[in-house]
Amino acid sequence: MSTTITICDTCKIEGWDAEAAGVTDGEALATLIEAEAVEAGYDVKTRRFSCLMGCTRACNITIQAEGKLNYTLGEFTPDAEAAKGIVEYAMLHSNSATGQVPYREWPQAIKGHFTTRHPPLDNAE
Repeated sequence: MSTTITICDTCKIEGWDAEAAGVTDGEALATLIEAEAVEAGYDVKTRRFSCLMGCTRACNITIQAEGKLNYTLGEFTPDAEAAKGIVEYAMLHSNSATGQVPYREWPQAIKGHFTTRHPPLDNAE
């Protein structure tokens, strides 16, 4: 089962200047994550979403898969290191039966960025 990275494409880091930047910080991070996922060849999906409502912790992403623990992460700088760490963690999440990844396996780039953990939804009717 594939893991999906959802990237908030409206995130703006404090001090963002529309005229100077041209794109939001979230759009810049999304482009980097999408490229990294393709380049790495991992079985992870990416999608953009306008506003994850974590504005004070921009740039925000989620790591999600059906039947697994899901995570929200934030306060990323839109750069190649962050994108690589996010995609690497998503692959570890994808390979985990529960979505939980031992801390010792986390890429350095994602440490300190976790905001919330969500339990899987109960599929029972």
